[in-house]
Amino acid sequence: MKSLEHAAVGAVAGAVAALAVDPPGSLPLLVAGAVFASVFIDLDHFVIARVQRGDWANLRLAVTNPRVGLLDQERVFEEFDTEFDRKRLLSHHLVGGVAVGALALSGLGSLAAFLAVVLYVHVVCDFLRDLGIA
Repeated sequence: MKSLEHAAVGAVAGAVAALAVDPPGSLPLLVAGAVFASVFIDLDHFVIARVQRGDWANLRLAVTNPRVGLLDQERVFEEFDTEFDRKRLLSHHLVGGVAVGALALSGLGSLAAFLAVVLYVHVVCDFLRDLGIA
């Protein structure tokens, strides 16, 4: 999904999760945090692309060409196959698991549950897009 789509879905998921789980913080702050998490977890794609390609060409493309980086994001990783897709989804699970686990171990269980819901929705949306459903 594109960043703007993830931001919109993250805002809805964040609002629902905030109301359901009742973590510490105001609703606007929690929704903003959900949008941030929903969009910025995708930065792991650039690390995976770096490992596969051996250079930062994909990051350079997104940063130096704002039209591609913001509006035509499919072009940034179009050269990669389904192996890349599996790695990026695995990376989301690993990053999310560590973040949620760290919050839970820090005694912030309700915030951990909130983040888990937001990232779960992000990954499901990625799966739906990859399957051509959404």
